[in-house]
Amino acid sequence: MINKLVANIKKTGAPIVVGLDPMLNYIPKHVQDKAFAEYGETLEGAAEAIWQFNKEIVDKTYDLIPAVKPQIAMYEQFGIPGLAAFKKTVDYCKEKGLVVIGDIKRGDIGSTSAAYAVGHVGRVQVGSKTYVPFDEDFVTVNPYLGSDGVKPFVDVCKEEKKGLFILVKTSNPSSGEFQDRLIDGRPLYELVGEKVAEWGSEHMGDEYSYVGAVVGATYPEMGKVLRKVMPKSYILVPGYGAQGGKGKDLVHFFNEDGLGAIINSSRGIIAAYKQEAYAKYGEENFGDASRAAVEDMIADIRESLEQK
Repeated sequence: MINKLVANIKKTGAPIVVGLDPMLNYIPKHVQDKAFAEYGETLEGAAEAIWQFNKEIVDKTYDLIPAVKPQIAMYEQFGIPGLAAFKKTVDYCKEKGLVVIGDIKRGDIGSTSAAYAVGHVGRVQVGSKTYVPFDEDFVTVNPYLGSDGVKPFVDVCKEEKKGLFILVKTSNPSSGEFQDRLIDGRPLYELVGEKVAEWGSEHMGDEYSYVGAVVGATYPEMGKVLRKVMPKSYILVPGYGAQGGKGKDLVHFFNEDGLGAIINSSRGIIAAYKQEAYAKYGEENFGDASRAAVEDMIADIRESLEQK
């Protein structure tokens, strides 16, 4: 699947991923009203509003982008109907040719980790039959329980030719409480990066490993170091736009070939119509506002890479 991700990035010229992280307050009133008219102000109504919101954004942007990243918590908060909307979103995006990164941030051990891996990127056995439950192409994994938590995912991904993005240095302000701690004079995130490179060396695609890393856009200098530590790992970079990251800050996440990183923007794209820059589109045309925000993001990153 890393080969498809790289191919999609080359085809679109857009090393970006749209985070499908819908909160109800991001969803225009007319979309909510239609869903509530059909299902009432229920969990089912909320899930329908999310699904229709996602579908419109995907319809307006899929030809510009290589991948999407739905964050499962935004769906889980609406219970079983929310998870059904998550699955519909995954399936629809794959139908459109997009690579789907399930942002699930799982981190457990042994049979529990294996069950998460099977549920999201593998196949589950039911009697004489097998099923692919959620069927994302990549998932995010928290490595802070060590190899016991990661290896079950790597094993399933090898079988299915799917991939992982492992949390190395996250974009949140308090990430340094643990991730920046020095061990033998080196920050912990560097040691985790070395393990990512090691795990990835056992599961290679044509140019890059199936095992990538998550490194926040808010820490560009750390990204420069980690790029050298993990030369064959794709880096998923959250924190563009709404969290302050800009294209010029992110060039160090890329290799000399212009590949090696994919930049995520979530509310900066899906809630673009709420921003002054895209207010002219209005709530009714929220999908067009998202498309314009994608085009501006692509231009920003492309220009920054050209000046690198």
